[in-house]
Amino acid sequence: MASRSMLEKPHAVCIPFPAQGHINPMLKLAKLLHYKGFHITFVNTEFNHKRLLKSRGPDSLDGLPSFRFETIPDGLPESDSEATQDIPSLCESTSKHCLAPFKGLISKLNDNVASNVPPVTCIVSDSTMFFTITAAEELGIPHVSLWTASASSFMAYIQYHFLIEEGIIPLKDPSYLTNGYLDMVIDWIPGMQGIRLKDFPTFIRSIDPDDIMIKFVLDGSKVSHKTSAIIYNTFEKLEHEVLDALSSVSIPIYTIGPLHLLANQINDDSLKSMGSNLWKEAPECLEWLNSKEPNSVVYVNYGSITIMTPNQLVEFAWGLANSNHTFLWIIRSDLVTGDSAVLPPEFVTETKERGLLASWCPQEEVITHPSIGGFLTHCGWNSTLESISGGVPMICWPFFADQQTNCWSCCTKWGIGVEIDNDVKRDEVEKLVRELVAGNKGKEMKKRAMEWRKMAEEATTSSSASSFLNLEKMIKQVLLSPKH
Repeated sequence: MASRSMLEKPHAVCIPFPAQGHINPMLKLAKLLHYKGFHITFVNTEFNHKRLLKSRGPDSLDGLPSFRFETIPDGLPESDSEATQDIPSLCESTSKHCLAPFKGLISKLNDNVASNVPPVTCIVSDSTMFFTITAAEELGIPHVSLWTASASSFMAYIQYHFLIEEGIIPLKDPSYLTNGYLDMVIDWIPGMQGIRLKDFPTFIRSIDPDDIMIKFVLDGSKVSHKTSAIIYNTFEKLEHEVLDALSSVSIPIYTIGPLHLLANQINDDSLKSMGSNLWKEAPECLEWLNSKEPNSVVYVNYGSITIMTPNQLVEFAWGLANSNHTFLWIIRSDLVTGDSAVLPPEFVTETKERGLLASWCPQEEVITHPSIGGFLTHCGWNSTLESISGGVPMICWPFFADQQTNCWSCCTKWGIGVEIDNDVKRDEVEKLVRELVAGNKGKEMKKRAMEWRKMAEEATTSSSASSFLNLEKMIKQVLLSPKH
């Protein structure tokens, strides 16, 4: 029989977009809500659930009585791959196929009160899982969207329809990618003065008026105002100009980041043991770092989605080797386009005393390790926030989506990054690594990064901190509000 106190708990169904960079912050938010008294149902796709069980072990998702994991199908063909599924295909498929199974899951949860599962009282969804808004409307419960990228990238995405109206996109032909057109400054965006077309999320780089991702962004813009509130994984001082502009829209917004710093305040070992890495972590990374001098190691990781050519991999490798600096390099099995990531044997031999290669790692712990002196990164938002929170300057090699916008912010607004050309050359890699670790520009970036680190901590590490208070407000004003 269900206990009365259990059935009176608020019940949040949390559903991330099915990719690593979206699952991580949603799980942290779910842990925070659980810590605040919510029953949690965390919804992964069947594909990612299998990957999690494989990477973390069969008992890793048993959860707690009040923190449970469920699955829905993503609508894509079954696969045994360990790579992230194609993002445009995922966006299209989740939009078309996930509403019915999601509603079915909520019905099952609501019919299950006899087994200590309280009725669903709210939905916390990734902002790109638009179908969840329909489910919340039908149930008459609050729906909150978690925007897992930067506020600046959100602002850039909502300009897409203006760019289309002005005839700026889609591009006229492929030559527009290389003829200087993308250097055009777009000067009407509040809080983003000086941004160029090339700094927008990459989906604008299409010549197809029916491009899947442009359509996906536009569809999202049409329904995003129907959510009860939007949560941004950022903090006020970091993006205050853009946040001020976004706060003028009708939807309430709450900045409660960096989420990983807030989640670190949770004093509950059973929650801490729940992880979200879809790749098996290599624990030897931290042991190896323990043997290195402070600020001496360059950490290299291109995230969970970036792919590169075999030539780009080789150029990065020899640039790192020629810099003569110590490095930890994460190389996923699917990093190289259409092939396994094979490094020149001469490179492996030459760097074996000062380089460690691994397939995945516990990044939050790595970035905050005292030996890390810089980060060669794809500029995904989680990596960017973790780098800021660790006081670590960056070499930025953006690949996809919002990463270009994050790179622009790091390099031009926050003073903590330098960009490397997409057509990567070993000489440039060598030069930037040396500058990052030991040069004057690197020292200046390190100083700025430490200043941002202090501000990130001030936003999250006390009960009077802005992100902590905003989380409390969001829960009280939206998730527990009788108005919905």
